[in-house]
Amino acid sequence: MQGLLDRRLLVVTGKGGVGKTTVAAALGLLGAEGGRRTIVVEVGRQSRLAELFGRPEPEPGEEVRLERGLSSISIDPDRALLEWLQALGGRVSGRILASSGTFQYFAAAAPGAREIVTMVKIWRLADDGGRRGSSGKDLVILDAPATGHALGLLRSPQTFGAIARVGPVAKQTGQVQELLADPDRAAYLAVAHGSEMAVTETLELAADLESGVGRELAGVVANALLPRRFSAAELGRVEELRAPDGNGRGAGGAGETRLVEAAVRAAREVHDRAAFQHAQVARLRRRGFEVVALPFLWDAELGLDGVRHLASRLGHALARPAGAGPARAQS
Repeated sequence: MQGLLDRRLLVVTGKGGVGKTTVAAALGLLGAEGGRRTIVVEVGRQSRLAELFGRPEPEPGEEVRLERGLSSISIDPDRALLEWLQALGGRVSGRILASSGTFQYFAAAAPGAREIVTMVKIWRLADDGGRRGSSGKDLVILDAPATGHALGLLRSPQTFGAIARVGPVAKQTGQVQELLADPDRAAYLAVAHGSEMAVTETLELAADLESGVGRELAGVVANALLPRRFSAAELGRVEELRAPDGNGRGAGGAGETRLVEAAVRAAREVHDRAAFQHAQVARLRRRGFEVVALPFLWDAELGLDGVRHLASRLGHALARPAGAGPARAQS
């Protein structure tokens, strides 16, 4: 995955709840640290990165400066479509347009309309960065929705392009499609947990991305992996602590025995869970995917310090030459 941050657009997606926003934020930090003007784009009404970096909640569609070289913006597809229709309607106010049947009718009758106007906004951020004197960005990281909705966004040029074949909308649709198809300008990264469902959905995402967009995943971030702390021999020695006197009771009596039992059981459960997670990640590697492992952080609530720690781990992994072997998750 060397050179991943040298693209103009980096799309981060995966199953819901696997930590896409966390990974997108960590990548944003890496991009800014590398001297790139970086923006992380969230899709929806929330601006989670502003909260993470301790910034006031922005107005919808307002860019927020998070720190030097890094900003974020949240794009609401409904608002983006409304703004586009308002531009077509001239002086018709957004309030009137939104309350009329025109907006709902158009949104229902034009499949992919919300998605393509969202992607046009993202394309503008990425495209402007290549112009001298532009205030655009060198790196746009799209914190995409969960897999199914993300694929809808990425397929929108084909979906909406079947309707809008001429005029400025068709031109912009073509420009978005060119960006998404260009391996030198756009890359796609999946985030997964070490669970059977998340890994299976990642494999399905890879297949759908190739068939629907004509692109391959640049790699997979396996997030929140537990470390493998014990070898089989070490775990056997731990379990021998259950009955040090050979009669099922510890030398310190029943209380100590219960404590030892609980500790041994916890060690076994963590070992088994970690082994299962790493076995699931091995499924991805057997399919030829380059995988970066990020550790589970034992914080009650993940804050900015935790994201910086993950960014550091990601930075080391992205600097590894292809074929250098997997990085192991450590606590």
